[in-house]
Order: sequence, then C-alpha cells, then structure tokens
Amino acid sequence: MNVQIQSVKFDADQRLVDFVNAKLAKLDRFAERATGADVILKLDKDREKGNKIAVITLRMPGEELVATQQARTFEQAIDEAVDALRRQVDKAKAKVEK
Repeated sequence: MNVQIQSVKFDADQRLVDFVNAKLAKLDRFAERATGADVILKLDKDREKGNKIAVITLRMPGEELVATQQARTFEQAIDEAVDALRRQVDKAKAKVEK
C-alpha cells in the first residue's frame, strides 16, 4: 500500500513516520483492497482535548474511508484513527458480503 504522510505546521521526525508506516502496514492485512493511504498530521490550538490531530484517508476501489482523531500525542491519535478505520473496513466487508 502506498502511504503519503503530510505534516502541517511542523516537521515529522523519522520515528513518527516509522510509527505511522508500521500501523498502516498492520491495517493493510485487514483491508486487502486498499490501494493507498493519505495521512495528515497537524497541530491545533485546543490544548485541553489535545492539540495533535491525525486524519487518515484509506483509498479503496470505489470508496474512501476517512478517520479523524484528536489526542495529546500523535501516536495516540494515530492509534485511535487506525482503530476507527478497522471498524469501517469491517463494516464495508460485511456490506459487500450481503
């Protein structure tokens, strides 16, 4: 799967890029039809909820699945977004099987 990572208002270090790639590689096992993913990491001003936002768009033939999560760390936001995408992939598989 082709993964494009974009960081807004900061430069993502290699450790964060490797973390994103590892998480999406695990997701690739569930989403066999996925052709690629776009990951946008950005900083927000809301410090109470957490100022790190991760938006993951999973491209599949005929549809795009999107998950947006906000947390105190990028790792936590990515974890939650990948979990949300996994649930969306399961629902899409169930819909196709019907």
